[in-house]
Amino acid sequence: MELRGLRYVVALAEELHFGRAARREFISSRPFSAVVHGVERELGVALFESTSRRVRLTGPGERFVAHARRVLAEADAMVEHARHGGPPAPPEKPGVVTVGVLGLGLAEHWSPLWEQVRAELPDLRAEYRDVDLVTQYEAVRTGEVDVGVVVDAGPIDGLVLEPVLAFAPIAVVPADSALAGANRLGLVDLLRSPGLALAVDPALARSWRALYLPAGAPVLADTGVRVPSALPAAVALTGRVAIHIEPARRYFPHPGVAYVPLDGAPIRVSVASRAGDERPAVRAFRRAARRLAEAAGGRVKT
Repeated sequence: MELRGLRYVVALAEELHFGRAARREFISSRPFSAVVHGVERELGVALFESTSRRVRLTGPGERFVAHARRVLAEADAMVEHARHGGPPAPPEKPGVVTVGVLGLGLAEHWSPLWEQVRAELPDLRAEYRDVDLVTQYEAVRTGEVDVGVVVDAGPIDGLVLEPVLAFAPIAVVPADSALAGANRLGLVDLLRSPGLALAVDPALARSWRALYLPAGAPVLADTGVRVPSALPAAVALTGRVAIHIEPARRYFPHPGVAYVPLDGAPIRVSVASRAGDERPAVRAFRRAARRLAEAAGGRVKT
């Protein structure tokens, strides 16, 4: 599928008018429509419903456009990197920092981090953005967010990761399973039960496999649950098992699951920012992360 097709689909989704969208892309309406319909034929689904009076996105169209925007942003960043040695700086928002948060982020430890940042920049205001297990790094790299509170997968090209806290892992198991009554579980216990498929960034998949799984263990996949908050409901529905961080038992209670302490390496949560981004708010977040990490002294949070 060509990037041109993605751009035309996104343009139509934003204009909701074939003529305006075609003019925006400097092309006449007929070839523009042909490209959009070609994308739909390739996908095998209708992205738009159109009549003589209006155009609107379908459900699959909304999902496709959201992903297409991320792909186009990454492609644009790649071109800028090739031309200039780095992606373009994100636009300035004076007095505002956009924070992308995966799941429960730092849980109750967010306030100490934010207080450290505000001590340096008392007039700074934060805007919140959700990121998921697939988009958490790219959202920072492309400038969609200024900083991210992410699960740390180790070194990521183009990002600075400042480890903040390490959380104990916890097993999420069906409430009616034999595992639910255990005081503690090991990874071997989980591997005897089918695990949930998780849609994750490839770097995170490699990291988690190295930490938790023997080669070939069928727990991480390219499709599945993308949002940590959805894991308990997915476990309850499917009867499978999953791994979370310990505060999930407080933040995501669910009558259909049990949370059982799990042996294994702690899961690190870090503040991510773009390499080379030296804006005051970004530097303040990096310093705050280091201070909070020093105060924790390497202790695993529960």
